[in-house]
Amino acid sequence: MFNVAIDGPAGAGKSTIAKMVAKKLGFTYVDTGSMYRAMALACIRAGLKASDEVEVCKVCEGLDVSLEYDENGAQQVILNGENVNAYIRTEEVGNMTSAIAVYGPVREKLVELQRKLGTKYDVIMDGRDIGTCVLKDAPVKIYLTASSRTRAERRYKELTEKGVDCNLDDIEKDIIDRDYRDMNREISPLKQAEDAILVDSSNMGIDEVVNELVRIIEEAR
Repeated sequence: MFNVAIDGPAGAGKSTIAKMVAKKLGFTYVDTGSMYRAMALACIRAGLKASDEVEVCKVCEGLDVSLEYDENGAQQVILNGENVNAYIRTEEVGNMTSAIAVYGPVREKLVELQRKLGTKYDVIMDGRDIGTCVLKDAPVKIYLTASSRTRAERRYKELTEKGVDCNLDDIEKDIIDRDYRDMNREISPLKQAEDAILVDSSNMGIDEVVNELVRIIEEAR
């Protein structure tokens, strides 16, 4: 199987780009964040608080989270046999996800499941620690980034188009704070793998970034 690992900070456009590249190349796109969200949903359903690390880890250890794909190639998140796509995008689940993702046993469980996917399909997988931890042997590793201001502007545009009242400077501050947490956490911190290719999309459009990643992958193949 041919695996592509894409890492980078929040708001760099990893998921959007990875999906488009996967579609162009006929690869399977793996949204690792949705797998963490499924675990968070299970914890909420069990009535747990994010701060209860022991119980959270106990629940997560017994879960089976997998990804399936329908006839249109759309990803379906399966939690213990149930399709939970309709339940994992709420703000409550998102908040629980960021809180429990720092726990070692939770990450270990999901890394194991994500690696299994890499043995079944030609995958493009994006996240924070794919090239440095999950798919260490991937023949192509890309670190996709952009300036904090560019990422904030993209998020601001996305939110205002949905009618959400927001402040650009506040969004940038949140992004910088999240970068710090991601890069300084004890387990699997966000960093560029030594053999990853840096792609800075600050001054690039979506199509330009997609074409650049397709070029890098095709050259490697």
